[in-house]
Amino acid sequence: MRGVVFDGKRTEVVDDLRVRDAGPGEVLVAIAAAGLCHSDLSVVDGTIPFPAPVVLGHEGAGVVEAVGAGVTHVRPGDHVALSTLANCGTCAQCDRGRPTMCRSSIGRPARPFTRGGTPVHQFAAESAFAERTVVRAVQAVRIPEDLPLTSAALIGCGVLTGVGAVLNRARVGLGESVLVIGAGGVGLNVLQGARIAGAAPIVAVDANPAKEETARRFGATDFLTSVDAVRDLLPGGVDHAFECVGRVELIRQAVDLLDRRGQAVLLGVPPAHAEATLKVSSLFLDKSVLGCRYGSSRPQHDIALYARLYREGRLLLDELVTRTYPVEDFDKAVQDMTTGRVARAVLTF
Repeated sequence: MRGVVFDGKRTEVVDDLRVRDAGPGEVLVAIAAAGLCHSDLSVVDGTIPFPAPVVLGHEGAGVVEAVGAGVTHVRPGDHVALSTLANCGTCAQCDRGRPTMCRSSIGRPARPFTRGGTPVHQFAAESAFAERTVVRAVQAVRIPEDLPLTSAALIGCGVLTGVGAVLNRARVGLGESVLVIGAGGVGLNVLQGARIAGAAPIVAVDANPAKEETARRFGATDFLTSVDAVRDLLPGGVDHAFECVGRVELIRQAVDLLDRRGQAVLLGVPPAHAEATLKVSSLFLDKSVLGCRYGSSRPQHDIALYARLYREGRLLLDELVTRTYPVEDFDKAVQDMTTGRVARAVLTF
């Protein structure tokens, strides 16, 4: 079968992958569509250390092909969106409704694929850049069949992360001000999460002025090309600042732009050993710096919620898909994304 493999030096679209059958508590999914995310490219450039060879992709949707023993919530033929959280469901964190903190869901990559008899790693417990993949049952969330799979694919990372950061982690309140630094795939979902929460104003900052129209469509009330102009709009600072780029200097600026009791939420992914500096005294007015993993999401609950909001016209998904590419055009999709020609590229099988 086809898939995108990173061998430690380069990526290649191959056609000789194999994946094992679903075991107990697992689901075999035929992938229909998978979003291309910066995190996939961060494996390639070394920002996210990961063992190779590995099948990339972590933002997928498809159709259940088979289920293992004990799986009852999905069955063959169901449409599903996939999450990257292979959480255990039984530890203290899972029991408290915090599956993103489950230690079983962090690291420990499996190797359900083989190529030429050699085991190949699975990225983010998913590897959506393959025609078929095996995931834990908890990762497969049934969705309505009228939700296009090219749109549903984006729920599993960008939407869960961005919208979840607003609703679950920051818990943005009605009428509170929001600053979003970076209007890429995650940033756009932070914007629409803020819109859903009833925030106002919602200020988007991106160095690329061509992103203004899309940012406003997703919820921005104001658009700036530099964080230096934020104080002109909000002299007292902002209630919530979301850094979605992953640059340490922007993290510092997000903190500096907070109002009293403000929160800076870190969503961008800088290099693993990057360090940010800040003025400690700037936090004494009850300000907070919050990390956020995967939107502090509960995927079985949140994916179903976001599917319902989509059907009600409150959550934009189709508009996130700038362009679709057959998996063979992976390199073209990467080029278009890195040059800013697309907000979100989706690979199809």
